[in-house]
Amino acid sequence: MNARSTVLCVLGFLILGVHGHSSAQSDTAKRFVGTWRLVSITAAGKEDPSRGPHPTGLIIYDTKGNMAVQIQPDRSRHKYAGAEPSPEEAKAALAGYTAYFGTYSIDERVGTVTHHRTGNIDPGGMGDFVRRYEFVGANRLILRPVENQNALTWERVSP
Repeated sequence: MNARSTVLCVLGFLILGVHGHSSAQSDTAKRFVGTWRLVSITAAGKEDPSRGPHPTGLIIYDTKGNMAVQIQPDRSRHKYAGAEPSPEEAKAALAGYTAYFGTYSIDERVGTVTHHRTGNIDPGGMGDFVRRYEFVGANRLILRPVENQNALTWERVSP
């Protein structure tokens, strides 16, 4: 994660600290809380071609019901040729990158977590994003979007 991404993530949490809502304190909700490092992303059981073999990322859930995620594809990252990126450089920097924040809610009955996105690097990607969840042991979380066969595997970094 670069400095700009870190600043965006921190700003998102500062904003949400004022406007966030608390989540239920069930055992499942408590398991979500913390920082998680991306282990892998698969699309229909195969490597996601838009992300490369080793994408990196973090997802954070807090006790107040706030969340933020950043995922950077695995590809060469080059400095811009000038002080400002060319249109091609800007497009390449954003291709496959995910960054959003908001609040979250858990529906234990159906095994889903909903990310209520209030800020997003993709202006068209606002609103609710529902994912099925599965905990594997104490330190792994698998999220699967309900609309496709993708799977994002996360490993706990901190509680």
